[in-house]
Amino acid sequence: MVDVNVRPDIDAAAAKLKSAVGSKREIQKLPEVLWEGETVEMLSPGLYGKGNGLVAMTSQRLIFLKHGVMSQQVEDFPYSRISSVQWSGGMLMGTLIVFSSGNKAEIKQMPKDAGKALADALRARLAGAVQAPAAGAPQAVPAPAGGDVASRLATLDQLRTAGAITDEEYRDRREKILDSL
Repeated sequence: MVDVNVRPDIDAAAAKLKSAVGSKREIQKLPEVLWEGETVEMLSPGLYGKGNGLVAMTSQRLIFLKHGVMSQQVEDFPYSRISSVQWSGGMLMGTLIVFSSGNKAEIKQMPKDAGKALADALRARLAGAVQAPAAGAPQAVPAPAGGDVASRLATLDQLRTAGAITDEEYRDRREKILDSL
C-alpha cells in the first residue's frame, strides 16, 4: 500500500508494504545499488547494525540498504553464500537472521507480516537450490531437449515467489520439468 514511482518491479514490491516509515529514501535510492538485470521481488523495512533501512529480496541477492543524509550503508548477501535463515516474530515486529559465509546478520524491527513473508520466500529460494549464475561465471550449456532445466526451474521458483502461481501449481510444474529429464 506504499505508493512510489521508481520502476515497475520496485513499485510492485513497495505496493505490498503496509508502511514504508523510515525507508522511503531507500526505496527511491534502490536502483542505484542494483546490478544490471537485477529485479526486486520483496521489500521490508528493518534495522541492521545501527541504522533503520530497507531489506530487498532481489532476483540475485538479499540487500540491506540504509541511505542517510551523511552516509550510505549497503550490505548484500548473494543467495549462493547464504547457508540458512531464521525468523522470530513478536506481536508486531520480528527479527530475520541470515547465516552467510560463516557470518550471522541480524535484521531487527521488521514488520511481522512483511518480514515473515520475506523469510518464507528466502527459504523457498534456498530450498530450490537453483541460483542464477554470478556475473562472469561460466554458463551451463542448455540441454538439447526441453531447454535449460535449471533455467526453467529458476523461472518457476520466481513465479511462485512473486505469487503468480500457487504452491500446488508449482509442485505440479516442477514435477513435469524434472520428469522431462
